[in-house]
Amino acid sequence: MTARIHASPPGLTRAEQGIRNAHYRPEVQGLRALAVLMVATYHIWLGRVSGGVDVFLLISAFLLTLSFARKVESGRPLQLLRHWLHVFTRLLPAVVVVVLGVLIGTWLILPQGRWPDILDEAWASLLYRQNWLLADNAVDYYAQDHSGASPLQHFWSLSIQGQVFILWPLIFAATAILRSLLAGYGYSLPGKAGRWLAGISYPQLLATAFGTLFAASLAFSIEQTAHNQAYAYFDTRTRLWEFALGSLLALAVPHLKPGKWMRVVLGWAGLAAMVSCGLLLTVDRSFPGFVALWPTLAAAAIIIAGQSGSRFGADRFLSGRVLVGLGDNSYALYLWHWPVLVFFLAATGTSAPDVGQGLAVLATSLVLAVATTRLVERPLRDWKWPKVRARRTAIVVVACGALLAGPVSVWQNLLYAEDAAIAAQPRELTPGAAALKPENAGKPTPQAMIIPAPAAMENEWADIDGLCTDGNVPDDPLLEGCLQNTRPEVVTKRIVVLGDSHAQQYMAALGPIAKEHGWEVVTLLKGNCRFGAESAERNAECNAFNAASSAYVMKHRPDAVFTVASLTHVEAPFETEVPGYLEGIKPFTDAGIDVVGIRDNPRFHENMPECVQKKGEDSPDCNPPLEQSLAKSSPLDDYAGKVQRLYLMDLSDFICARGTCPAVVGNVYVYKDDNHLTKTYVQSMIPMFQERLLAATGWR
Repeated sequence: MTARIHASPPGLTRAEQGIRNAHYRPEVQGLRALAVLMVATYHIWLGRVSGGVDVFLLISAFLLTLSFARKVESGRPLQLLRHWLHVFTRLLPAVVVVVLGVLIGTWLILPQGRWPDILDEAWASLLYRQNWLLADNAVDYYAQDHSGASPLQHFWSLSIQGQVFILWPLIFAATAILRSLLAGYGYSLPGKAGRWLAGISYPQLLATAFGTLFAASLAFSIEQTAHNQAYAYFDTRTRLWEFALGSLLALAVPHLKPGKWMRVVLGWAGLAAMVSCGLLLTVDRSFPGFVALWPTLAAAAIIIAGQSGSRFGADRFLSGRVLVGLGDNSYALYLWHWPVLVFFLAATGTSAPDVGQGLAVLATSLVLAVATTRLVERPLRDWKWPKVRARRTAIVVVACGALLAGPVSVWQNLLYAEDAAIAAQPRELTPGAAALKPENAGKPTPQAMIIPAPAAMENEWADIDGLCTDGNVPDDPLLEGCLQNTRPEVVTKRIVVLGDSHAQQYMAALGPIAKEHGWEVVTLLKGNCRFGAESAERNAECNAFNAASSAYVMKHRPDAVFTVASLTHVEAPFETEVPGYLEGIKPFTDAGIDVVGIRDNPRFHENMPECVQKKGEDSPDCNPPLEQSLAKSSPLDDYAGKVQRLYLMDLSDFICARGTCPAVVGNVYVYKDDNHLTKTYVQSMIPMFQERLLAATGWR
């Protein structure tokens, strides 16, 4: 236990810690301070996961269990409602201050296209469900370029803790009730059985409950991490075993009495293991499965070592004034370090700070943390008025929530209104690709707001009606993501679309054209997997998917296959042939199946709509030169005449024009990110797409 822990990361309070001077454990305070430093330094300089958060989770349950076990053993009422209100009264003020600071930074620094997601995450952070939001979005928490990360992403761990702070007291209460029932039943039974039931202690029942939870959650965590690690990382259920381990540790510590030198060995071994975890293990793709036992067991060893009584013990280091003092501000430091890092990277346009920049980020975070602790946390913690009655505590909780909910609601409503105004513009003001038609050459585009609205950008993927049905359902499980458009009443042509997201984006044109002509369209798509024959330039999963797609086509014998026939790159060479393209399509054409190959669109270093929002649509950065976007000579020219029934399409003159590849054409965003065309822009290409498709293939 600690006596001076006012704000330990993420969000421990003295109520949970059961703090008493007699149970003062400064080494635990120093342990938390070291853990938050690990998290911050690994994020800032290494771009890796440190295992520090796992230490936080274990310690929070350790202290919470000690507190509740003492309450029950001493006969004091648990008063769960009062406890929960007290917990969130301690946690929410700092959360509200930091999130409000993030909103200000978002408005000042981040492009408008990112605002809607951050506002959604502000709600999720306030309501302690950020981890589920990130899990649903499958956010890559390990991406080393943090400049595009959400400044609220780190709230996932606080959300899990908030959920556990609600769940754990229910376990304590249920176990206390069970103990009372067993004791009463035991006293009514004669003999050894009765005495055994009556003699079951509260700690024994807690150990059984948390032991079961530990085993079940760890097994689930290992299984989920192996099969869906991106989701498992944020899943509360895969993290419960870390809390359960902390609770088991709290129950075991009173019975563990290692000698002085064993304490010294345990302390330093645990400290070395904890600090080295992120360096020695590839935790970025294996947490939170069994690998997370490394940092949690390391922290457990330090706690078991406790006060060694030796000047050589690790506790002498952890109990030092600097670390213990940092522990007082560790909760706020955890809250501030991530948004300060993200805003710094976004403002400077860098992907990672150097040593000096990183030290500045850390120092700024520490200053904000100390200010938050002294000006917000401590005054509210020492305020006596809310402690008198539970309803007063509830008023403080509601007031904190309202202080954040108000600005978020107003901002979201303003974005919705702007979105509606942009969408309501007359269509002639936003011609998109039509502005590049020869008859419009030299004509100025009318002034209008650019569409789609930044808030609507996430909806700019091309629509595909639904999963494949009936005879279109693949046999191969690799193709379970098969999609199709609504089947026409009279099918005049059957087309299969193969490839990746660059093939999908053209469904915004091919889909409507197919419905007009009575074509049935099936899509077999896999991200970052351009269709072609097996190649060493593709990974094994992509090669397997392409082989399965090819087998599907040969079995179903559609009238035509639609593909993207070139491959663009961010760096030179900016455009090449697709590896194994001709070899991949030749079995189709030999079987009498038409193949349509369209030229790829450019890729860029920068998110193009964000470039426009930050620098303006006329900025050179948002209008890169054509020669740095596409090959001077189209790779499709090399395919011409080599394979019968291969029909080639090039729409690059409606994407790039007058020597540049602009981010905005005809008041329409061309790209939704750094390489995908918006659905709105592709829809503006429908007349030209149809004309060239029919001209190339001779279809009617």
